[in-house]
Amino acid sequence: MSLNGKVILITGGTGSFGKKFTEIVLKNYHPEKLIVFSRDELKQSEMRQIYREDDYPSLRYFIGDVRDKERLNRAMNEVDYVVHAAALKQVPSCEYNPFEAVKTNIIGAENVINTAIDNGVQKVIAISTDKAVNPVNLYGATKLTAEKMFTQGNSYSGEGGTKFSCARYGNVVGSRGSIIPLFKKQKEKGILTITDKRMTRFWITIEEGVKFVIKCIETMKGGEIFVPKIPSVKLVDIARCLAPEAKLKFIGIRPGEKINEVLVTEEESRHALEFKNFFLIEPEFSWWKKPVYQGAKKLKEGFRYTSDTNDWWLTKEEIKSMLSQ
Repeated sequence: MSLNGKVILITGGTGSFGKKFTEIVLKNYHPEKLIVFSRDELKQSEMRQIYREDDYPSLRYFIGDVRDKERLNRAMNEVDYVVHAAALKQVPSCEYNPFEAVKTNIIGAENVINTAIDNGVQKVIAISTDKAVNPVNLYGATKLTAEKMFTQGNSYSGEGGTKFSCARYGNVVGSRGSIIPLFKKQKEKGILTITDKRMTRFWITIEEGVKFVIKCIETMKGGEIFVPKIPSVKLVDIARCLAPEAKLKFIGIRPGEKINEVLVTEEESRHALEFKNFFLIEPEFSWWKKPVYQGAKKLKEGFRYTSDTNDWWLTKEEIKSMLSQ
């Protein structure tokens, strides 16, 4: 299955993921339409300077908010695939503005699900995060709720209806609000702040994330949570590679922050499969018809996929290469 000839809508289309998704789809595929759906007219205007409709006749820009069900309903007319990337994701902002986080990340998800079903969309893939696993902050809790809504959304669409799945992965290199832009800014003053020297994170580039999501669209049957195998990194190592002469200041863990991240829990591993490059968490629903996958194997009892016990770590050379991109 390919994106060629399909009508694709991406929510949050002017964000870091959305822009890279647009770039890769326009470069490698020939969709009938690619609809960039977002609420920020300035970002859309800036994106138009790079991807003009005159140069890319399949491209459309829709102003809209996932909170607005009526606008979503109009935007999804005759759409084949939806990539749901719109979210409020800054942890401190979500903690301070909890109602707003719920409106976008939960009510917005409900609106995407309902309008996709009502318009006969074939597939919807929602972008999730490691913060949704055993959440300790509101952002993670809203994304956990959204994951449950999207997997359960298949019960609302019924057999032969819209298929819903999730792609769950770790921190994205260089995305807005990530640690690298912060470190680069702090480097100018010679002091980099780290909450805890033990802290580890899963790491993935935006391009890798986009390509993984496209693969998920091609693979999904509806109800799965896809988790890529990605490397871990110590935040201390990132800081030392980025600014070897700078002083490191440890300021203590913030509210709602974890020392290490989890992408697959022990409970999930009981109904998960391992492939060469990813894990697939199968839904625990009576309607799930287990496909026969080539190259899949069951996980061992008690398996957990965590950033501190990962067997794949970025070397300092790889970190430096990543930072130079």
